[in-house]
Amino acid sequence: MIIKVCVGSSCHLKGSYEVIETFKEVLKKYDVEDLVDLQASFCLGYCSQGVTVKAEGFDKPAVEKLGEDQLFLHNVNKENVEEVFAKEIYPNINR
Repeated sequence: MIIKVCVGSSCHLKGSYEVIETFKEVLKKYDVEDLVDLQASFCLGYCSQGVTVKAEGFDKPAVEKLGEDQLFLHNVNKENVEEVFAKEIYPNINR
């Protein structure tokens, strides 16, 4: 699975680098560092919706459940990274 955190100008100003650092801690806490490729990404096109995170590379059951092969999460910040990860991403990681 790949998690991309937008680091475009707007997201950078809204704390995207803090989000990346917090994601590193969360991935380690959940022991999925080897299953998730955390990346910075230039503009994902949702500048007015806070820091945007894109998750992609779901397995077939997750794609069927989500109806998509990627997931965009908006308004992510260092305070809610773990909640967003635990609720939206972690259940869909192919282990």
